[in-house]
Amino acid sequence: MEHAPNRGKVRWRMMRRGLLELDLVFERFLSKHFDALDDAQLAALDRLLDWEDTDLWQVVSGRRECDELQFKELVDLLRAG
Repeated sequence: MEHAPNRGKVRWRMMRRGLLELDLVFERFLSKHFDALDDAQLAALDRLLDWEDTDLWQVVSGRRECDELQFKELVDLLRAG
């Protein structure tokens, strides 16, 4: 079983991005979905936040598909707003 990172740390990482577009997407995600994430989803989100902002935006905006299955559910939630 995977150890989940601290929710506060993940929340902080989401709000410290370099692109306004990601800030807006993450703000909606935090208000709608963040508190409902289970430990595995939270750990996957923490790994997703390791991506460069431009790569993350390409996937979240739908300009590029996410080929990594571990992130697909999260990307779908981010896209849904």
